[in-house]
Amino acid sequence: MKSYSATDTALPDVSSSAILDRAQLERTFDRLFADNGPALSRLAGSYTNTSGDRDDLLQDIAMAVWQALPRFRGECSERTFLFRIAHNRGATWLARTLPRRAMENRAVVALPDELRGPAPSAEVELDREQRAERLRRAIRLLPLNYRQVILLALEEMDYPEIAAVLGISESNVGARLTRARQMLREKLENAL
Repeated sequence: MKSYSATDTALPDVSSSAILDRAQLERTFDRLFADNGPALSRLAGSYTNTSGDRDDLLQDIAMAVWQALPRFRGECSERTFLFRIAHNRGATWLARTLPRRAMENRAVVALPDELRGPAPSAEVELDREQRAERLRRAIRLLPLNYRQVILLALEEMDYPEIAAVLGISESNVGARLTRARQMLREKLENAL
């Protein structure tokens, strides 16, 4: 995964307090991406078809986080803040690319390196890869509102966090998650 640094974007320094604020901002940005980079990469990969597009979207997410970070007031957790931005950028990415890539959205997305692990045997690895591929396809076929809730649940977020990221109630999270799981089961059964 490409590493992002706050120094990639230049902001004008006006005074020594601005320099200190910028240094604090850079440390916070770097820490957030160090702590959440793999999860954000997986999330970006769920919106794209290629690793190149995933990296482009991840860069777009990083830029949006950098721009929004000075306005973060701590009204939610940093993780919620990050994922809210990431999902908004992902939805924007889909809206921008969907019309010209309608057929590509049916392609299989390669698993990010973070999801791969050493396999005990070639047969076990092939079986695992085929099951993961079916799951990725099924998730990509879900409507966006269900895809979002299932992806956040897979990132081990709890209902309050998911609700905060998506801007919906916790009961709505539960309803969407139940429906998303049902839809996934149906899609996976139909794929067999």
